[in-house]
Amino acid sequence: MAALLPSLGRPATVVPAGGFLRPASVRLEHGRTDADARYTDWLDVSALGREVLDRVGPGGPGDVLPELWDVERDRATRAARVPVSGVLLVPGALLQGVGLAFDVVVHLRVSPAARRRRTPADQAWELPAFDRYDDEVDPVALADAVVLADHADRPALVLQGRWQR
Repeated sequence: MAALLPSLGRPATVVPAGGFLRPASVRLEHGRTDADARYTDWLDVSALGREVLDRVGPGGPGDVLPELWDVERDRATRAARVPVSGVLLVPGALLQGVGLAFDVVVHLRVSPAARRRRTPADQAWELPAFDRYDDEVDPVALADAVVLADHADRPALVLQGRWQR
């Protein structure tokens, strides 16, 4: 999507939510494979809101911090702010229902059965976090558009809300 937007006259800036994970001491406080911690403790929601979304919202200066935390090194990145002059894309998991002020939400929907088939064994411990997210947040109902992605080779787009035809 980010590569396509400039050809449509809309420059795009991508700020992955993965750059706003908390330090390992917080993320892994309950162990390396705690699904509840994965769901509630990994993302620094406040930092993502403050350093990205609030800065491009009404009255904001229009620049964002592209990442806050380097998960591999477990250190602050000290990244320089970048200006946003078009569309801001924030890809990531478990982002709805936590108070982030997105203008538009596109949710990639993968059914629990497909998730179980496609998730590598060493990441299967995360699956209950996604099941809980589906149950508690219902991201499909909150999204403006849903991409049904059980079959990655043939996704289906469902427009909802203001985009529904």
